[in-house]
Amino acid sequence: MTEITTTGATVEEAVAEALVQLNIQKERAEVTVIDPGKKGFLGLFGSRQAIVKVIKRKDAIEEVDQYLKNISLHMGLSLQTSVKKEGKIVHFQLESDKIALLIGKRGQTLNALQYLAQLVANQHAEHYMTVMLNAEQYRERRQETLEQLAEKTAEQAVRTNRPVKLEPMPSYERKIIHNVLSYRRDIETQSEGTEPYRYLIIQPKK
Repeated sequence: MTEITTTGATVEEAVAEALVQLNIQKERAEVTVIDPGKKGFLGLFGSRQAIVKVIKRKDAIEEVDQYLKNISLHMGLSLQTSVKKEGKIVHFQLESDKIALLIGKRGQTLNALQYLAQLVANQHAEHYMTVMLNAEQYRERRQETLEQLAEKTAEQAVRTNRPVKLEPMPSYERKIIHNVLSYRRDIETQSEGTEPYRYLIIQPKK
């Protein structure tokens, strides 16, 4: 049930009853007062109950969770998720007996799912939130790979005195490379292109 119409002696009582039946907090409710009611003479004669319509607002995290599970079903996978919220960042840990299909080559499928999940989340969130998907500690392993790639590519750029263009990657992966190379004074990094195909260029400083 996502919406209900209830009555009460007052608008507050009618809303309270609706919240109980919808099993939500007031923050999740969108309230429309159909009739504010009337107390009547001496609280008895001519009184009329208040009528309200309460709609249950969609929860961004629940919507993302359901979206991921629906996509997985279309891929022929059974997906289990666990969620951890840290400020504006929401971490989804994915588990499946065919998790490699969700990760994809170089994490491309996982990154694509994360990009789409981000769009779903911010369709329903009151404030901007960042969605992070992880599976079998792929993100941790990927970070190690990116750190090694950053150093190797920087050395190549300095040795050849030419810029090196990396493959497109999500913003947080580009940030890893930016941070790894931030201490170096002989090269510079810059992002080019548009999301989700934005990429990094590592080049010697002139």
